[in-house]
Amino acid sequence: MPRVVLLLPKAGYRNDDFLAAATSLGVEVVPVSDVCHQLAEGWQDAPLTVKFRDASAAAEELARSVAPLRPAAVVGVDDLTALVAALTAARLGLPHNPPEAVAAARSKALSRERLRAAGLPVPRFEVFSRDVSSSELEARWTTYPCVVKPLVLSGSRGVIRADTPAELHAALVRVAAILKSPDVAQRRDPDLLRLQVEEFIPGAEVSLEGLLTRGQLHVLALFDKPDPLDGPYFEETLYLTPSRHPAAVQEAVARAVSSGCAALGLVEGPVHAELRLSPEGPRLLEIAARSIGGLCGRALRFGVGVTLEELVLRHALGSAAAPPPRESRAAGVLMLPIRRRGILEAVRGVEAARAVPLIEDVVITAHLREELVPLPEGGSYLGFVFARADSPEQVEAALRTAGNQIEAVVAPRLPVTR
Repeated sequence: MPRVVLLLPKAGYRNDDFLAAATSLGVEVVPVSDVCHQLAEGWQDAPLTVKFRDASAAAEELARSVAPLRPAAVVGVDDLTALVAALTAARLGLPHNPPEAVAAARSKALSRERLRAAGLPVPRFEVFSRDVSSSELEARWTTYPCVVKPLVLSGSRGVIRADTPAELHAALVRVAAILKSPDVAQRRDPDLLRLQVEEFIPGAEVSLEGLLTRGQLHVLALFDKPDPLDGPYFEETLYLTPSRHPAAVQEAVARAVSSGCAALGLVEGPVHAELRLSPEGPRLLEIAARSIGGLCGRALRFGVGVTLEELVLRHALGSAAAPPPRESRAAGVLMLPIRRRGILEAVRGVEAARAVPLIEDVVITAHLREELVPLPEGGSYLGFVFARADSPEQVEAALRTAGNQIEAVVAPRLPVTR
């Protein structure tokens, strides 16, 4: 039985899905986490405990711990654990992406620099100290509208559009506060001291899910995002596949992502890319060395019911076969946004949403009595809704109808008294 080391962050949405995929494939799992309690259902053994926030130290410790087990692969499930996995695999002599390529993909600044150096069209951008003065900002940046982005956060957290110098300065102050918040600052990443300002690119967004094999990109799915993402915040909601864009546009997207992977140095494993369809053609926003986040991967099935996580594990374990095509039916996912800040008291309308025709599942991932925080400060969703149908139009209609049934009931957070 092959053995795989799975790096499972304590707040990871996808831990259970990867564990289920390993069980389905008959793979022995060596679980590694940054938490040693409240184990996910299905874990048969207590996980090794490693602090992922220092990727190099985590990889050194992990390689020493698992070397006697002779694993066949090391797999991370998010941006940080993907870097730890690449560093660990390098130490163990296992197939892996170059760690420097994974690190570049994880940093918006490094990624943009490599893409620009390769001659790929990217938005104009500048990197600033998070405590930059307004005078320096105005001297160095004159392009509007623009977008402020943290260098290492994901899921649109801390991403804010600005249309004027005053809005830009206000956005920088707000993003700096997010980077100084306790849950972010504990990462101790030097990129938390900087942030990026870039030109806003108009146009629809798409997301490509792919798998690299010795540098060759296999496109697994192309998602349309039918809701406009024009700011001031960039809350993602609907993902639909197959794409409704013309074949020539889809081919141009695939070429852009393939070129971007080569520019970054990514050669193996899953990639998740975000692009804008500008009037001049697709423009890469980011390429992550991991598969899609949240529970969105549950919208994808390949061949005869193969999950995305199973494809990732098969590849990591050395399968040379080309991935099977995505199922013929249309599919989609609605990420339920958090609209109001407060303590979650109840979620209404879940059963009504499940009863909508073509809806496959509704999963509420937020917990009662948990504090909900909207974007740009927040970084999570209320939950996810999934649908399948004969056409993307049917999927979109079902998801919108179901989403309208669901309401989060929140109570104001009481002020802390001393």
